[in-house]
Amino acid sequence: MKSRLFLFVSLLVLVSLAIVACGGGASVTPGTAAQPEAKANPGQLVVYSGRSESLVQPLIDQFIAETGINVDVRYAGSPELAGVLLEEGANSPADLFFAQDPGSLGAIDSAGMLQPLPESILAVVPDRFRADDGDWVGISGRARVIVYNTQAITDPASQLPDDIYDFIAPEWNGRIGWAPTNASYQTMVTAMRHIWGEEKTRAWLEGILANNPIVFESNTPIVDAVGSGEIDVGFVNHYYLYRFLSEQGESFPARNYFLPGGGPGSLIMVSGAGILKTAKNVENAQRFIEYLLSAHGQQYFADSTFEYPVLQSVKPQADLPPMADLDAKAAHISLSDLADVQGTQKLLVELGIIE
Repeated sequence: MKSRLFLFVSLLVLVSLAIVACGGGASVTPGTAAQPEAKANPGQLVVYSGRSESLVQPLIDQFIAETGINVDVRYAGSPELAGVLLEEGANSPADLFFAQDPGSLGAIDSAGMLQPLPESILAVVPDRFRADDGDWVGISGRARVIVYNTQAITDPASQLPDDIYDFIAPEWNGRIGWAPTNASYQTMVTAMRHIWGEEKTRAWLEGILANNPIVFESNTPIVDAVGSGEIDVGFVNHYYLYRFLSEQGESFPARNYFLPGGGPGSLIMVSGAGILKTAKNVENAQRFIEYLLSAHGQQYFADSTFEYPVLQSVKPQADLPPMADLDAKAAHISLSDLADVQGTQKLLVELGIIE
């Protein structure tokens, strides 16, 4: 009885093998594992980025690796991209605008081109670092500072003014660097117009012009020029210096001065992101913003770009002044009041500062 049962089972095995050999089942190459079915295409995302490629592309690459989303990034200055978006209008291929400053985002929002963000995104960020209407949200924080050469200025508390307005004094002739086409600079001037008024802002710009400032395209070469002694001071965002210190060490002869007098020279700003109403990839755009605001994304900004995280659970670099301390002295201005970048650009053109 047992031998007949054995013969029956053996016969079933032989028949099964024959069926597989004839193509009745999935063939597997010896020595390899069967591959799972390919996942559905995760889609794409078109980003217009006013953040520079060297700063944010590594994080975008990580997002691509984790999600499989094909991200197409167009890099340029934030004011330039804002102009492009306004010109393209409903025909823009962009899904998301990732701007260096709130002014450029505010200009696009004022034109009615951004869509409301979901509450799940807005709730992550403190109220003062997001748009009043919920159409865009801050991603990372930065403070306006004076970067100075430590060999030319050995006692900043006594040698540097408390307020940025006082750099119009004749003693600063030929010693200042600025970047008038830079988005953060233009946002600072927009804040001046709001806090000081048009007349005082114009007087400051004319006063700085009279001191023959050296013009740079962006913040990085300003810090480089301060370190080399070409200029003694520059108007920049705080985090650019830290890139030089991380690459060249503590002997790099430049440091930041956080103006104790507050005002627009101590403005705390944010980079930010908003989704276009005409976006074709809204879900992927939301995933991208969520990634930027995740603990991982915020830690990247803290460790790699030396900015202030907007996620309160993530701490900035240890040697940065606490945001709360800066906030106590900084000019308090609604981000919506920084939207009139076009008015600032018009003023700068009138004075011959930009073309």
